[in-house]
Amino acid sequence: MSELANEPSDAVSELANEPSDAVSELVVESVTVEIDAPAGFVWAVLVDYERYPEWNPYTVAARTTLAIGSPIELDVPNPDGSPGTFVNREYIRVVEPPSDVRPGHLRYDTGEEIPGIHGVRDQHIEPLGPDRCAYRTTDTFSGKYAGSLFASHGRWVKQGFDAVAHALKARAESLRPTP
Repeated sequence: MSELANEPSDAVSELANEPSDAVSELVVESVTVEIDAPAGFVWAVLVDYERYPEWNPYTVAARTTLAIGSPIELDVPNPDGSPGTFVNREYIRVVEPPSDVRPGHLRYDTGEEIPGIHGVRDQHIEPLGPDRCAYRTTDTFSGKYAGSLFASHGRWVKQGFDAVAHALKARAESLRPTP
């Protein structure tokens, strides 16, 4: 999927800005990129947070232990394009590195950090053979103010996720060991 799922149309975007308990889940999904590198190697690049400033255009820094329940602090650019970044704190929920036959899955969410909004980020690495894999990421928003957040920031998140997918591909392919 290359567009926002459940993207509000012009007719309903005004409603999306109103708080509502009726808002279900709103999903942003990145492009899926195929990467010419083994899934385990791509996973290692993905979770090498110390090196994010070298290649990640959307999450320019990240800090975590990857322990289930522990925080992950993500430094992302300001959504309005102004200079600087802000820290988004989420909590690690799933850490499943890929195997040769099983996809990898990394999940973290906002927990109770943002009243009225719950965000769940999933990153997937699917093996396509011994030396290839696919990567995609999603963010699922729910809660009273999810519609407002989705309307105001959905495109920014989508652009950031697509940039990460392409940058991860470039990074992994440039670092992968040659046979």
